[in-house]
Amino acid sequence: MTHIITSLCVRDRGCIEVCPVECMVPGFPLDQWPWIYIDPDTCIDCGACVPECPYAAIFPEDEVPAAYTAKGGEYISRVGLTGHFEGTNHFGNKISLDTTKQLAPGEVVDLTQDIKPNYDFYKTGPGYSSKDKDNGM
Repeated sequence: MTHIITSLCVRDRGCIEVCPVECMVPGFPLDQWPWIYIDPDTCIDCGACVPECPYAAIFPEDEVPAAYTAKGGEYISRVGLTGHFEGTNHFGNKISLDTTKQLAPGEVVDLTQDIKPNYDFYKTGPGYSSKDKDNGM
C-alpha cells in the first residue's frame, strides 16, 4: 500500500522534507504534472507526509475519498483545468499553477481519479527525472 497525493495538492512541499525514503517528486512540466507525486514502489506507508500537508491532500490509497465534500475555498489542480492559483509554499517560495479550480462550499469531488496519475508519473511519466528540473516551486 502507498499514500496518494490527490488533486487538492498545490505543491506546498513540506511533505517532501519529512519523507524518510525520499519518494516524493514535484511534477514537471506543471501543465502535465501539477502535483507532487509519491513513488508507490518506494513509499513505506509511514504517513509522515500527511500532517505536513496544509491542504489535506494526502491519503492512504484505500482511503482516497470518492465523494470529497469541499469546505469551500480549497483548490483542485488537474490537467485540463484553466483556473489560476498563486500562493507561497512551506518555504515561502512562490507557487503559481494554471491548472486549478477553486471549490465551492459543499461541492463534491471524486478524488479516486487521482490515484492513477500517481502511478503513471513513475511508470510512463517523468518520474525521478523531474528532480533534475525542480525549481523549488
